[in-house]
Amino acid sequence: MIVGSKRIFIEKLSSTNSHASYLLKKGKVQEGTVIHTNYQTAGRGQMGNTWESQYGKNLLFSIILYPKTVKAERQFIISKLFSLALRDFISTIVTDVFIKWPNDIIVRNDKIAGILIENAIIKNEIEYTVAGAGININQEKFSQGAKNPTSLKILTKTGYDTEECLVKVLSDIDIRYRQLIYEKKPLIDSDYLSYIYRYNQWSEFKDSRGIFEGKIINVTDSGRLQIEDRKSRVYEYGFREVDFL
Repeated sequence: MIVGSKRIFIEKLSSTNSHASYLLKKGKVQEGTVIHTNYQTAGRGQMGNTWESQYGKNLLFSIILYPKTVKAERQFIISKLFSLALRDFISTIVTDVFIKWPNDIIVRNDKIAGILIENAIIKNEIEYTVAGAGININQEKFSQGAKNPTSLKILTKTGYDTEECLVKVLSDIDIRYRQLIYEKKPLIDSDYLSYIYRYNQWSEFKDSRGIFEGKIINVTDSGRLQIEDRKSRVYEYGFREVDFL
C-alpha cells in the first residue's frame, strides 16, 4: 500500500495541505504520507475558498505523492483519480454520487466532499503533489453561507467511526493511484467522465454570454469543460468560467 504507508496525526492545524508543504520544504517525505487532523483553523478549498468543518466530525487530510509518470500538461488526471476515489468510498454508503466538475463530490445535488490539489512543477515534470480532501461524515449543521452542504449522517441518519472511514477512503485512493502509476490512464479518464454530474444531460448553464441550455460532452486532458448547446456549438471553459443552474 502506497497511500497511507505513513500517517501523521495532529490534533489541530491551520491546514493539512499547508502542513504537508511545510514538511516537504524540510526535506524528502515518504510517498503516500497522510497528514490528518480533527480541526483546521484555516481549511482551504479551490480558488481561495474556505472549508468548514466542526471539530472531530469529519475527515480532513492531505496526501503527499510523487506521480513521476504524469507530465505537467496532464496534471488534471491527478484531480480525476482523487475525485473517483472519494466517489468510490462514498458510493459504498449512499447512492446517486457524482463528481461536479472539476472535483466536488455531490450526492444528488448537495456537496459532501471537496478536493484541493497542489502540484509542484519543474520544467515539464511534477516534482510532488499535495492532495487535500475534506469529507463530511458526521456534521449535521453548517453555516448559512455554505452552499447545499450534506454529510453521511444527514443522508443516512447514522453516525460513523471517522477512523474506519479514513482507512477505507485511503484504500480507495491507493487503488486509483495504482491505476495511474501502472499506466491505466484511459480507465481513469473514462470513469471520471461517466460519473460527471449532468454528463450528456440537457440543462441550464450560465457563462459570460448569459444563460443557455447545453449538455456536458467532455472534459479535456487539461481539465477544461466542454459543453454543447442546442445549435451543436461546443464551448470550452476553465474553472469558474461557467455556472451550473
